[in-house]
Amino acid sequence: MKKILVTLVVVLAAQFAIAQDAFKADVLKVLKASGSAAQMEIAKEQIMNNIPESKRADFSKDFDASLPSLYDKMAKVYMEVYTHDDIKKMLEFYNSPVGKKIAEKASELTKKNMDASQEWGMELQGMMMKYMQ
Repeated sequence: MKKILVTLVVVLAAQFAIAQDAFKADVLKVLKASGSAAQMEIAKEQIMNNIPESKRADFSKDFDASLPSLYDKMAKVYMEVYTHDDIKKMLEFYNSPVGKKIAEKASELTKKNMDASQEWGMELQGMMMKYMQ
C-alpha cells in the first residue's frame, strides 16, 4: 500500500512539474509576443550611453546574458497573478493582427512615452519650484 501511495505522489508531482513548465513556457511566449523584449533593448540602449565606448561590447554581452534570469523572474510574477488559461488567451490575442501591431509598436510607444514623461518632468520641476519658495 505504501508503494502505491508513494508512486501516486511521484506521478502527481511529475504531472504538476510538467504543467508548470508548460505554463512558464507560455508566459515566456507572452513576454516575447507583448514586446517586453523590445523594451529591454531600449533600456539597454539608454544604459549603453553611460558606458565607455571601449567597454560597450562586453557590457552588451553581460546585459544579454542577464536577460534570461530577468525573464524567469517576470514569468514567476505572471504565474502568481494570472492563470494558465489567462496566459493562453493572451497568446491568442498577441497572435491576432491587433496583438501583433501592439507588439510591433511597443518600442516606439515606449520611446515616445519616455520623451513625454521627461517633458512633463521638466514642467513638474517648474511647478514644484513655485511651491517650494
